[in-house]
Amino acid sequence: MSTKIPQLLDWIENPRAGVLDECVSLRRMLPAGITGITRQFHRQLDGYRMSPLKSLSGLSSYLGVGGIWVKDESQRLHLDSFKVLGGSFAIYQFLRKRLGIRDRELTISELKSRKIRAQLGDITFATATDGNHGRGVAWSAMELGFNCVVYVHERTSKPRIEAIKNFGARVKVIAGTYDDAVRAVMRDAEKFGWQIISDTSWPGYEDVPCWVMQGYTTMLTEVQEQLAGQGIARPTHVFIQAGVGALAASVAGYYRGLFGESRPIVTVVEPDRAACLFESVRRGDGQAHSVDGTLDTIMAGLACGDPSPLAWNILDRCADFFLSCPDFIAAKGMRVYAVPVSGDPFIVSGESGAVTLGALMYLAEHKALADLKAKMKIGPDSQILLINTEGNTDPDHFRRIVWEGSEPVPQEFRQSLHRH
Repeated sequence: MSTKIPQLLDWIENPRAGVLDECVSLRRMLPAGITGITRQFHRQLDGYRMSPLKSLSGLSSYLGVGGIWVKDESQRLHLDSFKVLGGSFAIYQFLRKRLGIRDRELTISELKSRKIRAQLGDITFATATDGNHGRGVAWSAMELGFNCVVYVHERTSKPRIEAIKNFGARVKVIAGTYDDAVRAVMRDAEKFGWQIISDTSWPGYEDVPCWVMQGYTTMLTEVQEQLAGQGIARPTHVFIQAGVGALAASVAGYYRGLFGESRPIVTVVEPDRAACLFESVRRGDGQAHSVDGTLDTIMAGLACGDPSPLAWNILDRCADFFLSCPDFIAAKGMRVYAVPVSGDPFIVSGESGAVTLGALMYLAEHKALADLKAKMKIGPDSQILLINTEGNTDPDHFRRIVWEGSEPVPQEFRQSLHRH
């Protein structure tokens, strides 16, 4: 079932999500013990600490829900994004495989040792990015002493490019979209012998994207530990943003693997100008489908027209609802994070990080979405998890939205700011 509120958002319920038969891609992503391995690896990274889980209790009361919990990845390793968790773990697993070590895990100290470096030789890691993934791969390569080249598309902002260069990577700008950058790095990596560290998959290239998704589970094991400290066993709902779908698949798969039939209701949120996963659900044939166009959205980290087939195979079974949102919903989320309800913490969130909050607010408040709210079972007992996937990665654009009111909410969708 698909419904559209003109200019507000599209939504679709995934009828395949309730089928709990075996999902091969999920079993591959979550083999026994992998979440402990990823967490132990990340604990060795210089500067590692758990990113905070912040309670928006004031906003929860305002919206009439039990709790809103925000995993704030803007404070992850001073990199303003969760992406480093996936890129670093994928590089680690690649190096371990290249060394032929299968019976034990390696420490980061070992990987940096002269003996291991001599065995590995010179390696250049490469990737395509909208910004955050490339920065995470560049940082990880630099930490281990390897070269890195990062391909970006022509609309990638200068601050995001400079942030990548600051970690020693060479940046190449490609005409077109993020998907064009992916295709370009694939061609050049084969030509020059580079090793691609991508969060999207394609035929014959699935190990690395799987390792990336495994790396993201560290964030989720932290969440569960932090929620337990608040006396909460699990969230009832998770809203998760998506580009190619790797993070969304990691989240949806993790919670299905952990809780089975009692897992949280998972809602995937995309920009309406790059809603490839929404389109895949809409087609209803169980296959991943691409969307065309310029992918021109303020949510730069989500501007992907080609979904990752590996991620899609998990989301097809594990995600309950898909939302396609215009840019003003993300902009509203940024402003609410920046100017919180009295008593709630201030959160710095970029466009891609804030769209889930904006979407949740419309679901909770807008009369035209009442049926969807009921289908999602959002109410006074709901404990809702959001992930702020990025901080202020493009300062000029951040200020245009938060300071100057760029991407305003259209008049017809502005909500009453008082409560009866």
